[in-house]
Amino acid sequence: MLQHGLLKASFIPPQPQRDLRDLTRYRSNLKQERTRHVNRIHKLLEETNIKLSSIFADMMCKTGRDILHALAAGEARPEVLADLALRRIPSKRDALVPALQGCMRAHHCFLLGEHLLMVEHLERRIARLDREIEERLAPQKETMERLDAITGVSQRVLETLFAEIGWDLGTFPDAAHLASWVGICPGQHESGGKRMSGRTRKGNRHAKTILVQAAHAAGKTKTYLGAQFRRMSKGRGIKHAAVAVGHSILLIYYQMLTTGQPYEEKGEDYFTKRDQQEKQQRLVKQLERLGYHVDLTPQHVA
Repeated sequence: MLQHGLLKASFIPPQPQRDLRDLTRYRSNLKQERTRHVNRIHKLLEETNIKLSSIFADMMCKTGRDILHALAAGEARPEVLADLALRRIPSKRDALVPALQGCMRAHHCFLLGEHLLMVEHLERRIARLDREIEERLAPQKETMERLDAITGVSQRVLETLFAEIGWDLGTFPDAAHLASWVGICPGQHESGGKRMSGRTRKGNRHAKTILVQAAHAAGKTKTYLGAQFRRMSKGRGIKHAAVAVGHSILLIYYQMLTTGQPYEEKGEDYFTKRDQQEKQQRLVKQLERLGYHVDLTPQHVA
């Protein structure tokens, strides 16, 4: 079958894209390793009864790092540690003092210092990869700026999509084939005319993961994709909504790259207007079947 051309070749991206894929996947691994060390710092502080995470949403912010470095250096006085945040967060000083009353031993200080060194080392390596990836994608800068208008899509998302899928989508006949290849479309498991499961198929897990993350970011906005996320999460749950919005983002990505069209925002009230028009048409048809002639006149409210 292969000799007679009856087998379709698998999608193999060109060498520059494969090299870019290695960099983005390696960066993702480093970010996961950094997250593990930050979680170990959280666990270490919980063991010593220091509730720093209850004060800062991001414990690795500038003020949080200053306090952590002081703790690793052996400083245990809560008032002195709280003064490190006095310049930036004066309103939280009263809450910081009781939160920093713990029982740090020399053993904990040593471990905290080691974790901080690893986090900073990983951040330097991640920053180096960011610069390398940005340099390799410099020829596509104009395309990335145009795609950045998609709700929930950031530069990191586009870098991953360019590495995993590419910017030349001629390999995929249409957007449905691309969604099936990524594995972010509903599954079709039917037996005897009965649908058994709608679980998504296996695909490119790196592209699928970044699309789901972009969907969660879009769900917090007052846009069309945000309204779609909230609308689906009420009936199907957050996970189903994230996959559906990620699928929509991928379709928009394909459409913009293949046609060159700019992103068009439909608005947060798109579904409300659509449902209103469908309800209006349904009611008009019901009255016409009963023998009435319907002439709709909008009511103007002063």
